[in-house]
Amino acid sequence: MIRAPVNPGLLRWTRERAGIAQEDLTAKFKKLPAWEDGLTQPTLKQAEAFARAVHAPVGYLFLSKPPEEALPIPDFRTFAGRAVTRPSPNLLDMIYACQERQSWYRDFARVAGASDIDFVGSASVKTSPETVAARMRETLGFDPDARRECPTWTDALRLFICQADDAGVLVMVSGVVMSNSRRRLDPDEFRGFALCDPLAPLVFVNGRDTKAAQMFTLAHELAHIWLGASALSNLGVAPRPGFRNEEVWCNAVAAELLVPLEALQSDLRRNEALPDALARLARIFKVSTLVILRRLLDAGWLNRERFDTSWVQENQRLRKLAQAGSGGDFYRTTVARVGWRFTRALVVSTLEGQTLYRDAFRMLGVRKTETFNNLGREAGVMG
Repeated sequence: MIRAPVNPGLLRWTRERAGIAQEDLTAKFKKLPAWEDGLTQPTLKQAEAFARAVHAPVGYLFLSKPPEEALPIPDFRTFAGRAVTRPSPNLLDMIYACQERQSWYRDFARVAGASDIDFVGSASVKTSPETVAARMRETLGFDPDARRECPTWTDALRLFICQADDAGVLVMVSGVVMSNSRRRLDPDEFRGFALCDPLAPLVFVNGRDTKAAQMFTLAHELAHIWLGASALSNLGVAPRPGFRNEEVWCNAVAAELLVPLEALQSDLRRNEALPDALARLARIFKVSTLVILRRLLDAGWLNRERFDTSWVQENQRLRKLAQAGSGGDFYRTTVARVGWRFTRALVVSTLEGQTLYRDAFRMLGVRKTETFNNLGREAGVMG
């Protein structure tokens, strides 16, 4: 039996990189402790299976030292100039998958004779957030009154996604890598990212977050598209110092887009208890109570001291209520993961013979022709 000359230190590094404890893998790899201690070596087949289990290229196991894994897009998840965390394999693989989809769609759009989208990169951090929010509202057809009529946060988010999709933005929302339910994306690591391109602007939203939180993330990442800055984001809604100017600016734009200050002020009630105000205004604007808290601070309804105390309390309350999503309809969920605009284009291109089924399956995260056809029907391009 031929043993693979793997580096024991790289076995340990790739496992820790994936956030997997040794004991969680020993049922499948009984000799893993001995491999990591250098007492014995796996076979090549075992090494390949281990690499798949920790979501790493098998070549990593043969390196002399861990590779430098830089994010392929600017990392705006910073505080006081310091990066937050080393990127997980789930995050890296999700960015790479979206970059492949964007590249495919860019070529598709170019062949179809599409023109550059004029709002991509049309703003700068010197432009007032109120001005940009107004432009975004006009471009997207984003009507706060229409959102008020949505019965649930899910309906409001779906409407927002459709508006961005109609404007030409590829919007992808997923809580897992591709279709692998065991590879969950962590909202504490990142909330979303934007990949700017004049033909194929793309926004990814972490679907593990609450629907109300996803609403703000989508608005924030769309602000990045208007700014023309690809970025990985994790700031959240809180107005805090020490973050990059671009992130603070995008947050201000998103807050004004979702909860215009003028509209908020007209809905304020004097002497209303804060919990009642948060619940009522969150229902009206279909955003999280954290967004409402931030806007109440902006409006001067709350002072900074009361805001800081309330922010901590509300965060704790929401964390206790946080639950995993139920999954919903499989085909609708799968289309949402890759985006309606992308799915429609890819299915049409594949049916016309311009894209291989093999490539389409990979980018959609499916394996069967029947599933592909059903996704085409869900996207409205197949009878």
